[in-house]
Amino acid sequence: MSSYEQLKTLADARWAELTEGNVPWIRIGMSMCCGQASGAYETISAIKEHLSATGIDATVSEVGCLGICYASPVVDILVPNQNRAIYGNVTADLVVDLINKCLVQGKTPKKNLLGVVDTGEIKSKGLPYFNELPQIKLQNRIALRNAGHIDPKDIYQYIARGGYLGLNRSLAELKPEDVIEEVKSSGLRGRGGAAFPTGVKWSFMTRGKKPKYILCNCEEGDPGAFNDKSILESDPYTAIEGMTIAAYATGSTNGIIFIRHGHDGPIDATERAIEQAYSVGLLGKNILGSDFSFDLEVSLTGESYVAGEETALMEAVEGKRSMPRARPPFPAAYGVWGHPTTINNVKSLSYAPSILEHGAEWFSSIGVNKSTGTAIICLSGNIKHPGLYEVPMGLTIGEVINNIGGGVPGGRKLKMLQTGGPLGGVLSSDSLEIRLDFDEMRDAGAILGSGGIIVADDRTCAVDLTRVLVAFCQFESCGKCFPCRLGTTNLLEIVERMASNKARIGDVELMKQIGQTMQIGSLCGHGQLGFNPIESAMKHFKEDWNACVEDGVCLTGSCDKPHFNPINTRSFADAPIKSTAPINLTNQIGENHE
Repeated sequence: MSSYEQLKTLADARWAELTEGNVPWIRIGMSMCCGQASGAYETISAIKEHLSATGIDATVSEVGCLGICYASPVVDILVPNQNRAIYGNVTADLVVDLINKCLVQGKTPKKNLLGVVDTGEIKSKGLPYFNELPQIKLQNRIALRNAGHIDPKDIYQYIARGGYLGLNRSLAELKPEDVIEEVKSSGLRGRGGAAFPTGVKWSFMTRGKKPKYILCNCEEGDPGAFNDKSILESDPYTAIEGMTIAAYATGSTNGIIFIRHGHDGPIDATERAIEQAYSVGLLGKNILGSDFSFDLEVSLTGESYVAGEETALMEAVEGKRSMPRARPPFPAAYGVWGHPTTINNVKSLSYAPSILEHGAEWFSSIGVNKSTGTAIICLSGNIKHPGLYEVPMGLTIGEVINNIGGGVPGGRKLKMLQTGGPLGGVLSSDSLEIRLDFDEMRDAGAILGSGGIIVADDRTCAVDLTRVLVAFCQFESCGKCFPCRLGTTNLLEIVERMASNKARIGDVELMKQIGQTMQIGSLCGHGQLGFNPIESAMKHFKEDWNACVEDGVCLTGSCDKPHFNPINTRSFADAPIKSTAPINLTNQIGENHE
């Protein structure tokens, strides 16, 4: 049985060999969020082929995302006794010249150079520092602290950078109830959307009888959100350590990491990481020489958005169709296979190791109000620098959009933001002063959710965007609850009708009534929040709705483009309008949504 000190000694030796030895270390970002889509496979193949053909000795590692998705493929070259230089947009045709200059000629070419990393001994010689990039400087990476830096296939690299210090402290110094209190005091709230206090959630499990289960939710079906998958793909060990800490705190015996089927990168990385954790005694019996034991496995689900809801997730783990359960009983009393269960998001669990390593006060000092720590933002859409950015809670949306994301490109104007996934809100450009704060965003009619922020410029119509969101919600409804199953269908029919200049008197009031029925009668948030995107879009973008409905004109022309429609709306949307009286949608919106 290995002690933590023995593992750390081995890990430090391996890390020193990689970073201080005589062989260059080349790291290539291969994550799903950017690397694979931008040609990283071709780039890494070209690197390996050139190294083999020239006989150059170098270690090549596939790593995760540094967050700068706009610069992918990213190639990170550490040359012994020289520097660590990070290059962006390195396509396969640039590989030969880059490798020759860096590894043969001993130069640091400026072409495609994002910056160099100062080790404290090596000076940049006039070269830009990587950490001074706004996209890096303004981040505070905790859950993503190792992403892009370590090989996710090597547990010793994780340990060398402080991995398992939190678990070791928990097992050696703290009782389970002390661990829960530490997490409570940190102010950590769930990062899956509900923002429920994580420590409080863990405390519900202390009264249950064994076996007890810890479930990690990586279903992540939100359009525009990719941070959970990126954590597991870049650094699966931090989520595994977080689950192990949660298991110790709650007295749980088993864990399951739930990943959407087909996402091979996170699945493969997590399964390898679990095997390695077992091999060094960090999973299984008597972890780190203690009397605590914990077993962990991966479970896959089909492509079901509703499977991200915790009770539907448990149904999927049990091999059933992903549909929510009625509550009570709650999972802590009756969970997977009838055993006490707690379900946390990947991000929530990934903060636990650092909280237990550095202490609750350290974590609670980051952030604002009751939103402590950091937010992992997936920034996409009409934005200059799309990426995966971990920033302190309390930054304004404008600081994220403009200072980190670089603003809207091409001289276009920012028009709207879609936050928190398809069940979240649609915000206008006036919302830039809203802070990344669970409560402040909720009060503004939006949610932070899983962290996705989709930026839309002035070429986007709010009616068209709403139509897409409602179509997604209708398509992904599991169908168990009648209000959600029929309600999302009716909402889509009405929005389609409005976009086609076939609106009827009372449509807004009808949608509001449908939304209220869905909120009251649905078992899970899919139906309860289904009206959110319509309500917020109508509140902030009356001109777009009035133009489509009253004038028969889409201000941007996007409503006139053909769209995939998951339902047959012909009989409803193309039905003749019974009244030819003009429709005053402005009055309807003003009465119902202000």
